Amino acid sequence: MVSTSPTSSPGRIEECRPRFSQLAAYTQDWNQTWYTNTPRFTWCFENTVIPWIPCAYLWICFPFYYLYLRHKNKDYIRMSRIFKTKMVLGFILVILCFSNVFLMLWKISQGIPWAPAIFITPAVLGITMMLAMFLTQAERMVGTQSSGILLIYWLLTFLSAVITLSSKIQHALEKVNPFHHVTTYLYVSMVLGELVLFCLVDHPPFFSKAVNNPVTAVSVFSRLVWKGYRQSLGVDDLWSVRKENSSEEIVAQIEREWKKYRSRTEQKMESMTFKKGQKNETGLAEAEEIQALLQSEQSQSGPLLKAFWSMFGTYFLLSTLNLVICDVFLFSIPKLLSLFLEFIEDQEAPNWHGYFYAFTMFLLACLQTLFEQRYMYMCLVLGLRLKTAVTGLVYRKVITSNASRKAATVGEIVNLVSVDVQKLMDLIIYFNGTWLAPIRIIICFVFLWQLLGPSALTSIAVFLLLLPLNFVITKKRSQFQVYFAQMKYKDERARLTSAILSDIKVIKLYGWENIFMEKVLDIRKQELQALKRSQILLSQMICFFFASLQIAFVMFAVYTLVDNTHILDAQKAFVSLTLINILNTAHSFLPFSINAAVQAKVSLNRLAAFLNLEELNPESSKTNWAEGGCFLCRIELTVHRGSLLAIVGQVGAGKSSLLSALLGEMENTDGYVTMKGTVAYVPQQAWIQNASVEDNILFGKEMDEIWFNRVIDACALQADLESFPAGRKSEIGEKGINISGGQKQRVNLARAVYRKASIYLLDDPLSAVDAHVRQHIFEHVLGPNGLLKNKTRVLVTHTINILPQVDNIVVLVDGTISEVGSYQELLQKNGTFAEFLHSHITAEEKAGSSLSAKAGFQLRGDKNNENRKYAIINHSLFQSCCSLRTSLILPTPPSISFIHLIVSLQVNISIYVAYLRATGSLLCLYIILLFTCQQTVSFSRGYWLSMWTDDPAHNGTQQHTELRVGVFGALGVIQGLFISTAAVLRGGVLASHKLFLQLLRSVARSPMIFFEQTPLGNLLNRFSKEIDAIDSVIPDKLKSLLGFLFNLLEIYLVIIVATPMAAMAIVPLAVLYAVFQHFYIITSCQLRRLEAASRSPIYSHISETFQGSSMIRAYKDQERFILKSNFRVDENQRICFPGAVADRWLATNLEFLGNGIVLFATLFAVIGRTRLSPGTAGFSISYALQITGVLNWMVRSWTEIENNIVSVERVREYLQTPKEAPWTLNGKPQDQVWLTEGRIEFRNYSLRYRPDLELALKHVSLTINGQEKIGITGRTGAGKSTLAVGLLRLVEAAEGEILIDGLDIAQVGLHDLRTKITVIPQDPVLFSGSLRTNLDPLNQYTDADIWTALELTQLKNFIADLPDQLEYKCTDQGENLSTGQKQLVCLARALLQKAKILVLDEATSAVDPETDLQIQSTLRTQFKESTVLTIAHRVNTIMDCDRILVLENGWIAEFDTPEKLIAQKGAFYRLVEESGLV
Repeated sequence: MVSTSPTSSPGRIEECRPRFSQLAAYTQDWNQTWYTNTPRFTWCFENTVIPWIPCAYLWICFPFYYLYLRHKNKDYIRMSRIFKTKMVLGFILVILCFSNVFLMLWKISQGIPWAPAIFITPAVLGITMMLAMFLTQAERMVGTQSSGILLIYWLLTFLSAVITLSSKIQHALEKVNPFHHVTTYLYVSMVLGELVLFCLVDHPPFFSKAVNNPVTAVSVFSRLVWKGYRQSLGVDDLWSVRKENSSEEIVAQIEREWKKYRSRTEQKMESMTFKKGQKNETGLAEAEEIQALLQSEQSQSGPLLKAFWSMFGTYFLLSTLNLVICDVFLFSIPKLLSLFLEFIEDQEAPNWHGYFYAFTMFLLACLQTLFEQRYMYMCLVLGLRLKTAVTGLVYRKVITSNASRKAATVGEIVNLVSVDVQKLMDLIIYFNGTWLAPIRIIICFVFLWQLLGPSALTSIAVFLLLLPLNFVITKKRSQFQVYFAQMKYKDERARLTSAILSDIKVIKLYGWENIFMEKVLDIRKQELQALKRSQILLSQMICFFFASLQIAFVMFAVYTLVDNTHILDAQKAFVSLTLINILNTAHSFLPFSINAAVQAKVSLNRLAAFLNLEELNPESSKTNWAEGGCFLCRIELTVHRGSLLAIVGQVGAGKSSLLSALLGEMENTDGYVTMKGTVAYVPQQAWIQNASVEDNILFGKEMDEIWFNRVIDACALQADLESFPAGRKSEIGEKGINISGGQKQRVNLARAVYRKASIYLLDDPLSAVDAHVRQHIFEHVLGPNGLLKNKTRVLVTHTINILPQVDNIVVLVDGTISEVGSYQELLQKNGTFAEFLHSHITAEEKAGSSLSAKAGFQLRGDKNNENRKYAIINHSLFQSCCSLRTSLILPTPPSISFIHLIVSLQVNISIYVAYLRATGSLLCLYIILLFTCQQTVSFSRGYWLSMWTDDPAHNGTQQHTELRVGVFGALGVIQGLFISTAAVLRGGVLASHKLFLQLLRSVARSPMIFFEQTPLGNLLNRFSKEIDAIDSVIPDKLKSLLGFLFNLLEIYLVIIVATPMAAMAIVPLAVLYAVFQHFYIITSCQLRRLEAASRSPIYSHISETFQGSSMIRAYKDQERFILKSNFRVDENQRICFPGAVADRWLATNLEFLGNGIVLFATLFAVIGRTRLSPGTAGFSISYALQITGVLNWMVRSWTEIENNIVSVERVREYLQTPKEAPWTLNGKPQDQVWLTEGRIEFRNYSLRYRPDLELALKHVSLTINGQEKIGITGRTGAGKSTLAVGLLRLVEAAEGEILIDGLDIAQVGLHDLRTKITVIPQDPVLFSGSLRTNLDPLNQYTDADIWTALELTQLKNFIADLPDQLEYKCTDQGENLSTGQKQLVCLARALLQKAKILVLDEATSAVDPETDLQIQSTLRTQFKESTVLTIAHRVNTIMDCDRILVLENGWIAEFDTPEKLIAQKGAFYRLVEESGLV
């Protein structure tokens, strides 16, 4: 302080002056400071060391902090009132300091002798304050709103000023100089003012948007907690992501670093390969081997790890520095505890020593908390930045490389940005444990040696014995979790569950629910067995958490029994226990750290392997699509500008592959592809975004109202838009679930037309629409007079009647171009195209001949019958709730999904009750009893040790040592016998099994309307993430919660027994604890649920992009999708950052509360030390020191349970949903010979999909005789598929009934009904597995039967040529087969079953007409004794049916034989006429 010396008496100054030359040795007189009842510092110490400490701190920090400010690129802050006040107060302080300097120099000039420190100290203070003012201005210029460096400086300056002020007050009665007296008080006041000002946050930078951030304003989060307690939080209540944490900044930087290090690695490999080739000019094979080795190494994680370190390394090292400082304070506390217990034992020591130790221990504990929580916060922030970087890299890889579709599934990519990223985030926290834990262990052993001497070696022996066992058990458990449970059974179950839910329609149609449920439960049983083994290992590993008991017992036993003169006093015993607790924490932490590092290495390799996939080159991409070679060979093709080129060929000829080659999506092994102009692409399987109809069509383009309306009209979408609830603003569900196949294809086509591209690549867009709609689209869009008449169009098609109107035709055969030319030219050649056309004409003639023979009508056409017109009768998707397309989702604000997730702020108590019931009431009581007994024994053991340390020494030895050691060891053994952890984990497995079984049965029993209205992602989430939480997280956290809760009760009991007065402090602190916990859990649960809701759109967007990546690349729209991904990631991070702050807010507050309990325990021990034995005091305080960790982890466990018990709520949510009718009616056993004739009768039958919708079928009455063949046709939405839906009871009747062989199907179990009716839906469905499993899921037929069915469906030769034939593995959704081949497999499956009733819903829509003709002939032969209902794609397909049923708007329009219907010239006649058959 500047004015301390002048305020002292002359005698004091004279005392200081002669000794100043020996300042280093005599600045502090311990007789005045420590060994006295009224401590104080010497005048020299107050004038030198104390005021110089803050100055030294600021000058040391200055160069580093100034460099940091120079590299900061924020905008400046305007001069606010806060800044101006800071500068004014700083200017006054500088004047005060230098006024003292000038005064002292004037006095020295007058001949008054003064020590140099008298004017050096205020000069140093003044210069340092000028430096502080300079830094304040520098911070303003770079936009720093608050400064931690200067805040600490002003805090230290204020403390030094207060110390000097207190010394002045002690000598207030002595004669003082009035000037110095005034300047001292002014100085303290000004410093206090500066301290308060630096606690405030300045205005945001001038050109930047104000962002509330908890790093700069801690009170912001406190306000957020209060707001979250009073009302539901929304995204708008949270602060925006800072620029340095945004995807734009992070992903751009990590991309630069990744490309830099990857290119360096590639250059290094090329150089090594070149050098190796030069050394071995003749050893070409060896060079190739080296190249292959280097390529495999390239996919490793080295360059990626370097990129991460280059970007995040500095920040990580800063966080590590905080952890090192934290450990310094951690090991200071046992030393202070030793001094405190020494004080308790020394009754002569002054009381203020005890208070000093108590407050110092409290201060060190608080500093430890601050540095530890700062480390944790920095790690969490770093983890979130890493998550942003990885998500950005993976998404960009998905959108730029079609190799990702070959190398990974959607689920695996989602795992990269969820599971693998989480492993890397965990490593950030745990990595320092790999090197810091051994250092902690070594320091603990050194301190134990100082306390107990050579006896401490026994602790090393026990530790070295337990450490490898702990490693082995951790490794074994990790293997069970990763290799058995997670990677094998979990993935198996997830794949099977995903396949079941994706294709639940087919499973229900065939009545296979029980079969697939058994498969899932078999896998689940194995998964739970692996989980049980893992839990057993965990419970054994938990025993090692009692290593402190074993180490303490062995060490104390050896110390006291080896030498009778060794006295185990309180200081040795309880300080050793404190050190052993630290040792045990490090001992337990080390295996987890190493395990986290190993798992992160695996995840890093997986991530690097994916990112190293070769990306597309605009001219020649390098991604193989075929497994055994290329699809296309020797392609020579030129398409002239503005022409219409048609590509035709049989199934598997390579038509779609040719379009992919034009888009650069295939490997170009020779030659080149050149396209001039923009491209629009329409794939065969329509890709629909989960967005409004308008957004799907605009696809990022600006709205042109006139052009939009023209496109809508040309694509025949106007009527559909008028039927939608919100018109063009109506939202389409994911994968277009709520619109028909024809509508999806027309939206897809409209998107391409609206694009106004130069080149259009169209992959059979007319196959999914009605005949009249197809004709409309061709005339108004594709044809010579359509919107695209001046554009270059490449059209893949099976529609023969449009071929005369195209400019050129390409005929593909087995991946090669057989012929190219105009329609007339190819006919004149009489080659492949003529044969192709002839096969189609033959098919028509056979279909039409029977009609003309019966009705006397002649088919129209030219003299060669070449211009046959085919029409595609529109069909609805065969799905139980296809009419959902009439009730599309209305656009809703994004907050609705969040509100749904936070309806209740806290989980209802009934969910806990449901979980405990699933665990078992008796087991729950048993668990509570085990924990109670365990903590009782623990308390007894600690109390026994305190009594042992209080035993008096007689003749230098303690009595009854053997008894003390024996009882102490026995209590430790008994404590270890209560395997409470194993009981909790066992209960968790039981609960998980019951809840999973309930969920599976409930979902399987749900009607199809449930699956149509529930997004697949929600269902998969229930079966994966929610079940995983119930499997692993809830039991683990429940075990932790119970353990910490009983441990906390034990600590409270110990403190109150030792110092009863401490109860007065513990009660209010416990109330504060409850308040913090209550506020935190409410806000934290909302933040977690908001985060979960914002995470799903990221995964959905990745999935959507993955499926439509080829289209996005074709439209060159990658940048827009990347920006959309960035936005969704930033929205998620916007919630994650407050979540990270919430965790640190809670931990800091709770640890401060725990430190407060330690403070009061020590204070009351000081107050009552005359009646408090050292053993009791050590018992109380050593236990109290554990309370911070216990409180922290208990609330953390509680919060985790609160957040994850929602999984139980979500799983049970589906138990309450409506269920379909019973699968079997046990009370009314059905006759085994039922359904022998196949006679179907509809009696006044009506059906609606939901109560709020109109009837889809209206009063249908008709009779279909056994073995009769019925064709069903009509316009879109006429009710064709709805009729089949009602027949299979996918939706129950609104009124009326259906009788099959005279029995009302409503009185039949669903499985009894559906297993006797075979359905072949339009969308062919194959499951992941062998071809044999797909053909015969129930394993009922021989291989000979299967080969016969394959021969009848024209598949025998194809499958015989496959590597494994019937055991050939189908990929997910059968993607390694063409659409036509998949349909043929489904047909073969139906031929095996040979049911009495067969329903065909566009079963041959994806095959060429010649194959269709052969299949129809096979069906007529094989199902001649069955009743067949055909929903036809081609009109000629139903021409030879016995009768035709025409539906219009749910009514029966016509129902009679084809010849009579044509004679009537009604609805059916118009359809036939549109098809060009009459």
